[in-house]
Amino acid sequence: MGSEPQYSISQVAKSFGLTVPTVRYYEEEGLIDATSRRARVRYYNRAQLVRLAYALMWHRDAGMTIEETRAIMRTARTVERRELIRDHAAAINDRVAQLEGARAVLEHLLVCPADDPTTCPHTGATLNLTVDAALRST
Repeated sequence: MGSEPQYSISQVAKSFGLTVPTVRYYEEEGLIDATSRRARVRYYNRAQLVRLAYALMWHRDAGMTIEETRAIMRTARTVERRELIRDHAAAINDRVAQLEGARAVLEHLLVCPADDPTTCPHTGATLNLTVDAALRST
C-alpha cells in the first residue's frame, strides 16, 4: 500500500497557474499548509490542493481580499459565512453600479458632439451640478 502522493511547490504553482511566491504567500497567510518539507522544498497533499482551490475560489473567483478570504475560510458556521458573502456581494453590487455609471459617462463622451465637453448640454449640466453640490457643502 503506497503513501499519499505529495506535490512540490513548483508542481502546485504550475498546475494552478500561480507563481511559487504566490503559493508561499497563501501559506504565509494561513490559507494552506505544506504537508511536508524535503531539502527545503515544500510539498502538499491532495487535501491541501483542495484547500488551495477553495482559497482561489474566494480570492480570485469571488474577488475577495486575502483578509476576507482568510476570514471566510476560518468561519465554520454557515450563518456567519453567509453574512460575509452577503457583505461582499453588496460591495460588488455597489462597485457594479459605479462602473455602470462610469460606462455611461464614457459612452456619452464617445458620441458627444461638442468639441469641448464642458460646453455640451448634458456634460456641462452634470459638471455644473457637481460644482453646485461642492459649493453647498463648504
